[in-house]
Amino acid sequence: MRAAVVAEGGLVVKEVPDPRPGPRQVLVRLRAIGLNRADLGVASGHKHGNQGGPGAIPGIEGAGEVVEVGSEVPSHIVPGMRVMASMSGSYAEYCAVDWDRLFPVPSNNMSWEVAATLPLALQTMHDAVVTHGLCGPGRSILIQGASSGVGLMGLQVARLMGATTVIGTSTNAERRARLTEFGATHAVDTSDTRWVDQVLEATGGRGVDAVVDMISGPLVSQTLRATAILGRIVNVGRLGGTVAEFDFDTHAARRITYVGVTFRTRSAEEVAEIVRRSRTDLWGALEAGKLSLPLDRTYALDEVNEALAQMKANQHFGKLALIP
Repeated sequence: MRAAVVAEGGLVVKEVPDPRPGPRQVLVRLRAIGLNRADLGVASGHKHGNQGGPGAIPGIEGAGEVVEVGSEVPSHIVPGMRVMASMSGSYAEYCAVDWDRLFPVPSNNMSWEVAATLPLALQTMHDAVVTHGLCGPGRSILIQGASSGVGLMGLQVARLMGATTVIGTSTNAERRARLTEFGATHAVDTSDTRWVDQVLEATGGRGVDAVVDMISGPLVSQTLRATAILGRIVNVGRLGGTVAEFDFDTHAARRITYVGVTFRTRSAEEVAEIVRRSRTDLWGALEAGKLSLPLDRTYALDEVNEALAQMKANQHFGKLALIP
């Protein structure tokens, strides 16, 4: 098969051996591949969990057709099924994936390109917003970095679960203006020195019950001040930096629960449970078309380095996809 492979100086598209599914896996012929920021590190030669290094195939999600099933795969999963999933090594024509990571592609005429951009956002944001953020009816939540594909899904999941105050952040005025299209009740600019005051005003002075933080870095202590007493901060990403000053006094005074989440150190069983929970709560809304992400642009697999350059430059709104 053809795949994008890590080489010195970037990715090279070349022929590599086809993957073989294990007993609990299915082989998927990929029709589209979702791009994610974690791919940038792998493409530059760094490790992301067990993935990475010279010769590695980047990519962590995609959509396509089942072409082969392992001996321990349940009988309802058969060749020809349209599926989407988080999967390691998806920058390719074929990928082997654990069967219990699969989502069937909704029966609402969803395109391959759109389907390929959904799995990671669905499971990441359900885990962050619902499981760890405890989002529910009447709650308030702040999504830091809300104009990313994952962030836009977080806004929608929060509203679906009944949150009444959903605040999204973006430093880009054009993107910030669009956050209400995806469920935000308020949008703030964290480059504005008054942004914490704006969050407090939106929550009657309390602060938000939960924060899903994909920025971290120098914003972390300000984020603590925007969080309510007994609130929760779920650290999903660190686009603003991995090291920063942390206001331990505010953290203690507000008795904030600070939770770090990542898929890199989770077992296969833990990931399967996250997928199961997200399907239970979100599948009906997905089939009804109530959860969606904007697809900014698609690229051919041979254009993978150009696609990653656009992602690195942060020039897109929503998601990017590759077509193998």
